[in-house]
Amino acid sequence: MYGNVIFVVWRESVEALLVVGILNAWLAVNAPEARRARVFLWSGALAGLVVAAALGGAFVALADVLSDTALGIFRTAMVLVAAGLILQMVVWMRRNGRTMKRDLEGALGEAVTTENWWGVFTLALIALTREGSEAVVFLYGILSADLGDGRLPAIGAGVLGLLAAFATYALLQLGSHRLSWKVFFRVTETILLLLACALVVSGVDGLIDLDVLPVLSRRLWDSSWLLSDGGSFGGLVAGLTGYRARPVLTELLAFIAYWSFVLWLIARPRQQRIVAA
Repeated sequence: MYGNVIFVVWRESVEALLVVGILNAWLAVNAPEARRARVFLWSGALAGLVVAAALGGAFVALADVLSDTALGIFRTAMVLVAAGLILQMVVWMRRNGRTMKRDLEGALGEAVTTENWWGVFTLALIALTREGSEAVVFLYGILSADLGDGRLPAIGAGVLGLLAAFATYALLQLGSHRLSWKVFFRVTETILLLLACALVVSGVDGLIDLDVLPVLSRRLWDSSWLLSDGGSFGGLVAGLTGYRARPVLTELLAFIAYWSFVLWLIARPRQQRIVAA
């Protein structure tokens, strides 16, 4: 579970650093005299992080006042919402990742040309709020599925993810000719899809516990002799992929339905291009 926390914070932080890096680099090259633009840029980035932190605080505060039943419903809903957002983000990045830099620079150039400094602030605010809010929802979904030993280790894992993100961003910038952003996003997208599957299975488990879904069968098999999802390594695999050593039919159907939907989503644009041709 803490590995998932580190990964999510790392991935989302790298994305946020990339967005701010693109905007800051564009200003340095195209408008070095526009110091006010930089002030508004970094102010907007900081405000975006504050908004995301406030969202996280609101989630924690809400969870503290809910009854046990309501908390179970809320956490199950957040697990499924996090899975849906991860899937949506991956699909969006695949379709818009190539033009993201151009779109950001275009919007920033228009704001600088018209000296619309609040436009620069808003652009950075929206970009960082989006990345930060995604991270908050993803983390709440992961921690709702399994809080482990409490909040303090989870916070430590988040700090490690943040430090790793700064190191990765610096490494990618220094070795931009050898290291590929495209490869970085493709690899992390795959891990995110696995993580979303794990959240879907956890959400289904939550719906079974709430008597919303039936189990449909007894345990279909028992592979705990090979890899127990209750152990350290097995728990990591379960938290990252949705693996269950002793699954019921409902969990298996959810697993199959998820990957069928993902493959359809990924293959759909290719089919459309073939038809268009």
